[in-house]
Amino acid sequence: MPTTLNVTALAVFLAFFALVTVIGFLASRWKSGDLNELHEWGLGGRQFGTLITWFLVGGDFYTAYTVIAVPALVYAVGAYGFFALPYTIIVYPFVFMVMPRLWKACHRGNHITAADYVQGEYGGKWFAAAIAVTGIVATMPYIALQLIGMQVVIKSMGVSGEIPLTVAFLILAFYTYASGIRAPAMIAFVKDIMIYIVVIVAVCMIPSKLGGYASVFDAAGSVFAQKGGATGLTLQPTQIFAYASLALGSALAAFMYPHTMTAILSSSSEKTIKKNAILLPAYSLLLGLIALMGYMAIAAGVKVSNNTEVVPALFAQLFPSWFIGFAAAAIAISALVPAAIMSIGAANLFTRNLWKPLVNPNITPKQESQNAKLISLVVKFGALIFIVVLPTKFAIDLQLLGGVWILQTLPAIVVTLYTRRMKLPALFIGWLVGIVLGTSLVFMQGLKPIYALSIGGQSYPIYIGLIALACNLLIASVLSFLLQLRAKPVALAAGR
Repeated sequence: MPTTLNVTALAVFLAFFALVTVIGFLASRWKSGDLNELHEWGLGGRQFGTLITWFLVGGDFYTAYTVIAVPALVYAVGAYGFFALPYTIIVYPFVFMVMPRLWKACHRGNHITAADYVQGEYGGKWFAAAIAVTGIVATMPYIALQLIGMQVVIKSMGVSGEIPLTVAFLILAFYTYASGIRAPAMIAFVKDIMIYIVVIVAVCMIPSKLGGYASVFDAAGSVFAQKGGATGLTLQPTQIFAYASLALGSALAAFMYPHTMTAILSSSSEKTIKKNAILLPAYSLLLGLIALMGYMAIAAGVKVSNNTEVVPALFAQLFPSWFIGFAAAAIAISALVPAAIMSIGAANLFTRNLWKPLVNPNITPKQESQNAKLISLVVKFGALIFIVVLPTKFAIDLQLLGGVWILQTLPAIVVTLYTRRMKLPALFIGWLVGIVLGTSLVFMQGLKPIYALSIGGQSYPIYIGLIALACNLLIASVLSFLLQLRAKPVALAAGR
């Protein structure tokens, strides 16, 4: 990575950053609504149509860390890094089937968060609070990872230190506070267009400079052959089960996160969500092309001390300064959009499902909105402190827990959409067991997401989130059944 200041790249970067800053502040006037109402500030008044939703969901699902981390993983281990590709293919049928039903239920009940929906279905406040805490905690390291992506591209232009990152997130914090979800929705248009340009140029130009795709794959294959172990252009037999379970578990978890849930609930109708589930796989094609940059970096002879620096180093080696600045701006803006939506989703959960029921039940709509705006600032600064104080590796490892945790909210949210046979105490206990088991297994594995189950003398490496979810569902189902059996004699006795 370059250590000298690239003035041209930095000037281009700052120009595009200034553009999105202006857009962020102007967004409050777009599709105008009373931003003193939480559903307007946090969900855009539930009026985003197909095109806006497509950019918004794409903006918070395909993030800066996606552009940085996926090629970095492919660069390090090869084919195993492509697990993100089937995961994004699996997720859209899930969205098509489940999310329109959830949107309808939330619209009918005027729910702003998934925890709102759970509370509306089962009553009480503590289980909904547990769902909210799970969402907030799982989101924090995710926001921190967006900062890592931005930190890497700023460093690639020869700018070091934490001050530039702090300034960037101060600006993000202020326009999110002012405009709510309208800001990332507008900026997502710019972000996606820029990312598509960067990726299309990269996959067309880089191979031509390296002798074509055949040369790229030959070079990557040779390097992996020398490394040995579990690396290569194809999966090792021992990796297949882990690869498949990671893809499935990640797909089930993806739209349980507060930021993706917020984007879905801001849609204008069930049909909008279904159309987007059909259109969004276009991003999967983009993701596949992004992943190939890991192989291109190997073929280009890129050497980095930290794998997360692979993509910026590749661009710095093969492109002129002005395009380096453009690519850096595209990746940085890809951090701003999801970070804004994540902080809004977390703020909505805190306000609606922690502050309101547990601290101030008589809070007014205006106070709700004001509280959420302040919490969105706290969340951003918390993530910033997280990155500045703690080692980057710790943030990356902690994010692995996020998927394990957020999966434990799936029974209460998704299963409830299809059956009311689940009982609140059973769901609560199932959630608790899933959280404790998943967290324990991850720490036992040294913060790795895979655990090898031994069945019949055979070892099956499986994503820990799926193991914890299976136990969660089993316990919740069995306890619900037992509670139903216990309730029947009481009902018969009352009938007499």
